[in-house]
Amino acid sequence: MVKKPAPDATRRSEKSRRAIYAAALALVGEVGYPKTTVEGIAARAGVGKQTIYRWWGSKADVLLEAFLDLGEQAARAAGQEPYTIPDTGDLAADLKAVLRATVDELLDPRFEAPARALAAEGVVSEQLGREFVTQLLEPQLQLYVDRLRSAQDAGAVRPDADPRIALELFVSPLAQRWLQRTGPISYDYTDTLVDYALHGLAPR
Repeated sequence: MVKKPAPDATRRSEKSRRAIYAAALALVGEVGYPKTTVEGIAARAGVGKQTIYRWWGSKADVLLEAFLDLGEQAARAAGQEPYTIPDTGDLAADLKAVLRATVDELLDPRFEAPARALAAEGVVSEQLGREFVTQLLEPQLQLYVDRLRSAQDAGAVRPDADPRIALELFVSPLAQRWLQRTGPISYDYTDTLVDYALHGLAPR
């Protein structure tokens, strides 16, 4: 009698995890964060509710991790893992390149629906808002801080400029326009934000 190999629990767990990620992102995009439940995620993923609670403490934890994983997958597909803002020596070109990539991400339905749902809920839920900022936004903003500090070292940015404030000159307008739909977001728009941020509005 041929002995069958034991099931690979690692592969089975990874398959379940992927199914849960996909289910969570799909549900929050379809029905919004408040109506997304652990039970609903489990049902769509084809797993038991206890499986989710074994790995995560809440639906917020599931969604945040799923969204982070989505970004990591996109970075891997683009050959940019671990992701950093490039330093070619041309600050304007580097910022424009990463903001163009951000535009692509924000307009991608896979990202847009869950990102909007999480951002909107983060406004009314202080706890989720803190987690959203800590886990998703701050690591991304730190990449801009690092690139601006590199530019300061190279003499391309004033040494007394605060990188954490400076990055808001181009990141915050893009986020506001996207979230509030006050206008279209495009490469031309983000290129202009960089030009205004680096050169100001005064006549040259």
